[in-house]
Amino acid sequence: MHTIDEIVADSPVFEGLTRDQLELIAGCAQNVGFKQGERLFREGDPADTFYLVRKGRVSLSTHAPARGAVVIETLDPGEIVGWSWLFPPYVWHFDARAVDDVRAVAFDGACLRGKCEVDHDLGYDLMGRFASVMIDRLRHTRLRLLDVYGHGSSS
Repeated sequence: MHTIDEIVADSPVFEGLTRDQLELIAGCAQNVGFKQGERLFREGDPADTFYLVRKGRVSLSTHAPARGAVVIETLDPGEIVGWSWLFPPYVWHFDARAVDDVRAVAFDGACLRGKCEVDHDLGYDLMGRFASVMIDRLRHTRLRLLDVYGHGSSS
């Protein structure tokens, strides 16, 4: 069994942070679980948490007119779910649902934002790390939407 401090330290997204920074981040975290099919969050709801997937998979989806929910990406263990906690207006831009039973570490976004206000170096570093996650998700979204809407179109 690993402590939250160890899980955070072993996560690729937090690689290279100092021990003090890792302890600050872990201080805002707790272990959580979701059953298969359970929703982690809903698009448009307040975003006050993000997750580090430890076990299981999480799907990200959005509502597409005339198509309903479209899965944009499926995230695996080791990946981060959620970046909206870091950027105003702090609302979710996608839906997230457990594809199978999920174990994760949940991070309190307000707690971490407060720590970033005090430690600007940590805040700057996390902004860069989560901007990278965000860019990756937007790239996946674009590719998925091209796949969904590209069929049957002529050029």
